[in-house]
Amino acid sequence: MTNEALHIDSLDLERFLPYRLSVLSNTISAALAAMYGERFELSVTQWRVLAVLGRYPNLSAVEVAERTKMDKVAVSRAVAELIAAGRLDRTMDRGDRRRSVLNLSAVGREVYQQIAPLALACEARLQSVLTADERVMLEHILDKLSTAGVGMLLTGSDLGMRQG
Repeated sequence: MTNEALHIDSLDLERFLPYRLSVLSNTISAALAAMYGERFELSVTQWRVLAVLGRYPNLSAVEVAERTKMDKVAVSRAVAELIAAGRLDRTMDRGDRRRSVLNLSAVGREVYQQIAPLALACEARLQSVLTADERVMLEHILDKLSTAGVGMLLTGSDLGMRQG
């Protein structure tokens, strides 16, 4: 075999879409964390849990992890810390005693109501660099990529991934 035959395409991370999306997401999360982290003593994971439960009450920790695509162990740890801090309440589901549900406590709602406007202001500042048409297109592109990403997770066969 020649060197040409052995050549493997190098991965140009600066142009690799999954890497770029991850870096952008981490950069934005870090900026948000800088705004609320110290003031409210919250980690990024804790804020995401609060944000999801502020929008979708009565979820289990597993459902929070599924909605956010975060690691279940990280979510479980954040939930335990938020309960200990009095920011979340955990109760048994009335319809299924095996399932516990999470909700913002009064303290958690207060924190959420203070941080949500900061998060929205950050989003507005981020979107301000885009034209109205670009914002619409970005929404469309993100929806398409989300659908394609779910499809890849479900099948993966087109990438030579094992089906399990």
